[in-house]
Parts: sequence; C-alpha cells; structure tokens
Amino acid sequence: MDADKVFKALGDPTRRKLLDLLCEKNGQTLGQLCENLDMARQSVTQHLELLAAANLVSTVRRGREKLHFINPVPLHEVYARWVRKFERQRLSLLHDLKTELEGEQE
Repeated sequence: MDADKVFKALGDPTRRKLLDLLCEKNGQTLGQLCENLDMARQSVTQHLELLAAANLVSTVRRGREKLHFINPVPLHEVYARWVRKFERQRLSLLHDLKTELEGEQE
C-alpha cells in the first residue's frame, strides 16, 4: 500500500464525494458520477485518476462504457494501521472505567 497516495486521495472533498457515490452504487459511469457533481467531466476524470492511482477505484470496460468501482482494501489497510490500534486503547479504557464504576474486582 502506498499510504501517501491514499491520504492524498482522501484529502480532497470531491474525491471523498466520489467514493461516497460509488459506495452508494458501485459500478457507475463517468456520466452518472458527473450528474452528482457540479464540475466538468474532465475535472471529474482527473479526480478519478488520482483515486485509481491510490488503488481506491478500479475500472472495467463494458462495451463502450467504462464502469468505476470502489476498492475498499486500501481503506481497510489505513484503518488497520492508523485507527484500530487507537480503538483498542479506548475500548480498554472504557472497560476499566466500567469495572471501576460498577465496583467489580478482578
């Protein structure tokens, strides 16, 4: 995983919106994605290219159409590396607090 590319891709609200759109309905064409954004097709294409470079979006040709699909694997890798370790600590603290407040003894 190239975390720098993933974070750069996620750093832009338009790219996050594109990921949200693909999460709602995977396999959309450029035209379908553009319907939900107030920008030129060329601009949306550039955003999709950055998402593809970060491996967050993949494309499949179906006849003349090019369908865009979200790839959640890089997001999961970011979660596993950066978020999950903080969750464990927070959950442990909440468990300790619960134990203390309820007066349970180990």
